[in-house]
Amino acid sequence: MPVDPTLRDLFGDDGHPHGQLDVRAIIRRSKRRRLPRQIGVGSVATLAAVGVFTGAGFGLNLLGSSNTTGSVSSLAGGSAAPDTATDGSAPAPEIDKRTPADQINACGQQLARPAPSATGLTLTVDFPDATVGAASVSGTVTLTNTGTAPIDGVAFSEPAVTLSQDGTVLWHSHDLAAGDPLAVRLAPGESQTFDASFQPVRCNAADDTVGNFPADLPPVPAGDYDVSAAMDVTVDSNAELVTGPLSTVTLK
Repeated sequence: MPVDPTLRDLFGDDGHPHGQLDVRAIIRRSKRRRLPRQIGVGSVATLAAVGVFTGAGFGLNLLGSSNTTGSVSSLAGGSAAPDTATDGSAPAPEIDKRTPADQINACGQQLARPAPSATGLTLTVDFPDATVGAASVSGTVTLTNTGTAPIDGVAFSEPAVTLSQDGTVLWHSHDLAAGDPLAVRLAPGESQTFDASFQPVRCNAADDTVGNFPADLPPVPAGDYDVSAAMDVTVDSNAELVTGPLSTVTLK
């Protein structure tokens, strides 16, 4: 392999060149010696750049994979999926929290006037006039099917009775014990009658916090009062609150 001449070979001891210098050849040989080193440095720089962009792309992929469907929908202006139970099943349906018939009226509060039952069931009361200070007044409550379809239901307690005056509750049935299921089967126009009673006395809000009213509630004075009734009847698995019109009772 030829060996490039050195400067010592090209110049004599007196500093004068032995011959004509080929400048182009010297530059060409110098470039050939530097080319492998430049290629090496360029390759390292290229690999480093590729590594940076590859890592950045991998990081972006991780960020993208962390987004849930709900998050993507939110960013896109859509709505997230509905909540489900922890086991993936649909949420449990809401439980009917309707107030029982014997709790729709509270002592000293305005008399509740619920809408009529869609079944056509209605309650009417029949109580005689009584004397002031009577311990109890007995009468009846009649459940009637005023609709056009037969009713096949069940009741778990007797009707709740309320005594009121000018729209204010004075007394109401309370803590009605659930008894044996009572079948309610009424064709259109048919009725079913229950024995009932009320006490002509006045209760207050504190009395509603105990299971049974005190025995010494003050009697209401002579005058005209309203009596009404409410009852829970289950028809086709639906709990129906059945009510009816007011009836006037006179205490003398």
